[in-house]
Amino acid sequence: MAANSDARLRYLSAVFLIAASILTAKLFFLQVIKAEDYKTQANRQYERPAGPTFDRGSIYFTNRDGQEVSAATLQTGYSLVINPTKLQDPEAVYGALNTVYPLDYVNFIARAGKNNDPHEEVGSRLTANQAKTVSALNLTGVGLIEQKWRFYPGGTLAAHLLGFVGYQGNDYSGRYGLEKYYDNNLRREEPLSFSNFLGRIFLGLAEPASSTNQPGDIVTTVEPTVQRFLEHELESVQTNWQPTLTGGIIIDPKTGAIISLAAQPTFDPGGKQSDVERLTNPLVERVYEMGSIIKPLTIGAGLDAKVITPTTTYDDQGVIAFGDREIGNYDRRGRGVVSMQEVLNQSLNTGVVYVMQQLGGARLAKYFQDFGLLGEKTGVDLPGESGGLADNLKSRRAVEYATASFGQGFANTPLAITAALSTLANGGALVRPFVVQKIVYETKLTKETEPTIRRQVISPEAASTTTAMLVQVVDKALLGGKERLAHYRVAAKTGTAQIRQPGGGYYSDRYLHSFFGYFPASNPRFTIFLYAVAPQGAEYASATLAKPFFNLVKFLLNYYQIPPDR
Repeated sequence: MAANSDARLRYLSAVFLIAASILTAKLFFLQVIKAEDYKTQANRQYERPAGPTFDRGSIYFTNRDGQEVSAATLQTGYSLVINPTKLQDPEAVYGALNTVYPLDYVNFIARAGKNNDPHEEVGSRLTANQAKTVSALNLTGVGLIEQKWRFYPGGTLAAHLLGFVGYQGNDYSGRYGLEKYYDNNLRREEPLSFSNFLGRIFLGLAEPASSTNQPGDIVTTVEPTVQRFLEHELESVQTNWQPTLTGGIIIDPKTGAIISLAAQPTFDPGGKQSDVERLTNPLVERVYEMGSIIKPLTIGAGLDAKVITPTTTYDDQGVIAFGDREIGNYDRRGRGVVSMQEVLNQSLNTGVVYVMQQLGGARLAKYFQDFGLLGEKTGVDLPGESGGLADNLKSRRAVEYATASFGQGFANTPLAITAALSTLANGGALVRPFVVQKIVYETKLTKETEPTIRRQVISPEAASTTTAMLVQVVDKALLGGKERLAHYRVAAKTGTAQIRQPGGGYYSDRYLHSFFGYFPASNPRFTIFLYAVAPQGAEYASATLAKPFFNLVKFLLNYYQIPPDR
């Protein structure tokens, strides 16, 4: 008898527990999940739309203190509509409305003249105050419909990262950038019901990694103040040197988190898009031959393979012949017997060709492949990423490997180059760059991005030695050591590459300037990569990009209060 009583008690307890759990979930659903929807309904004082209003998840930046800052959200307002079948005096109605909200007279009268049409929109995006004033006019045949639209509080800030929302045919969805890549998470196909809420909770708890299509908000790694400062520096390069395009990336070399990414010229994601060329993100969708910033990777490979040391010397004659072709230093002048340190200090093409010869072409190509430079994509969470172009390194001709050693003859995206160069800053590991650090689903469950090491490319010792050599480049060689920081070790290198002509060969008067570096060199927090395509009035990147690079370095050191490392 007692056993039966205990069983019934356990059964009743289980029933009450399940009921209480469902009631608690229901309250959470109503008070937290659907709170904004009910608030919206409560605030509707005017005519409601015939169908559901536009809805979409938000995108956030993350500031240095970990606080979320709105990057893309929804703005609420009202559209102004008229019913021509009920308008008694269109001229008078126009006059009254025009004092509240500016209207195009010709358009208004034309729409008001459609006597068989009960619904014509004559204005959009009215504010709540404007809508209240219109409502108070109590005009027959005039109505207000609540509307929502995509809003980017920062204006043009991070436009190439964010993308925008627009039509493709009849589909209104994310176009370019994060809006496109995470469209399945950001779009809202239908209102979330309580039953769906419970289902998504159980799905999420059971298998969070499978939730790629669950609706939610996107939280990025982008720091808005840093983003704005980078864009300011790129604008100054555009103004001072008139390149066709300028771009920059700031990344955490240890995790791959993208702190900032920008290109100029840019666009307003909240405006009408008329220049399609500006919409493409050149940092992930276009490839370039990068030139001398590849030299540290060649040196790092040689150090890793132990075919050179920083003090290894060779006899620089200024030019090296490969059959009927010659490869020379930028000035074709020989320096005599010089060390590998001087190869980086003076950016000597013949020096890295010497390293290639000690490695062998096939082994150099294997290192470049491991650096992710031979056609592999980085896997960044942005749409349209291009792989590199490296057919030259499938050749058996030694000259192709020679030119590759100093960054000509193969092309990569700026992001791929930034990831490859970051291996020197993080102990030799190739990391996957990423922009979104977490997705917060409508159910309030969260999926966080785990940093990914794609592979170890060179040894920590080789990376550390290359770093020390690049610090010497800044301290002694770059602009005569004028940019040396007294209390911080900065590792950096410039690049100046010939730009390939569409029909073959290279332009004689157009160059791609690049500049990369990381700091503090003893424990790097940031890798910066900058580039400018065909700048005017300066032959070398040290003239065009050194100042903005070191402006960024000093800003980041101060903004993040990074302690000195010397």
